[in-house]
Amino acid sequence: MTKLTILVSTLFTCIIFPFSVNAENITHLTQLLNTKQCENCDLSQAGLVMTNLTGANLRGANLVGANLSRANLTGADLTNANLSNASFHGANLSGANLSGAILNNSDFRNAYVQGIILNRTDISTAHIEGVIGIPSTAGNAEQFYLWAVAEDKKGNYQMAAKYYSQAIEMNPDFAPAYLGRAIIKSRYGQTNPALKDGEKAEELFKAQDNPDGYTLSNRFIHLVKARTDAEANDGNQGNPAFIQVVNSVAPLLFKLLLP
Repeated sequence: MTKLTILVSTLFTCIIFPFSVNAENITHLTQLLNTKQCENCDLSQAGLVMTNLTGANLRGANLVGANLSRANLTGADLTNANLSNASFHGANLSGANLSGAILNNSDFRNAYVQGIILNRTDISTAHIEGVIGIPSTAGNAEQFYLWAVAEDKKGNYQMAAKYYSQAIEMNPDFAPAYLGRAIIKSRYGQTNPALKDGEKAEELFKAQDNPDGYTLSNRFIHLVKARTDAEANDGNQGNPAFIQVVNSVAPLLFKLLLP
């Protein structure tokens, strides 16, 4: 990186954060931009939007409140870094190592994270809406279910279905995830798969002695079968009345099964 580029980047950061970036921060920022080696650096509140940090060494760095939106962090090492309140909106974190990193209220919306390493990393308070490539190691079945519900409520059914499936993959006995996925499948007219998931949920709720869940899944199954019969009689595919009724089941699912 040229001296001019470093100077411009430093001046830009000073303009954006005139009161929060001290001389030490500027020194560390210059070091990062020049060498991509900044282990244990203080980069809090730093402005690194769209910066190329491919393979950068940021182990143990303090990036609290830093803005790395749309930055390229492919293969970067952020082990044990503090990323609280930092923005990685739209950033490329493919293959990055975030083992042990602190992600309190970190923003990863619409980021690319294929191959990301998250050993000992708690992302339960991070914002991950629209994240592409999140691994199953990012959380437990309950966490994926909560993410699914959040996406479901926003109408992002494709992502919700993916998270429901990941919850099921991690815990094949997770009844709420089966019912949530069944409702999504029914919205897309996937009658047989929806029934299969609904019946699996009903079976599990019964075995787990959850009468409310059993009743709700049983109600859903009857609704799907009623639509199937109606379509067989009048050929009306995707009956709007049915969709409205199924949509009324979803909020009950959220209310009944969320902690």
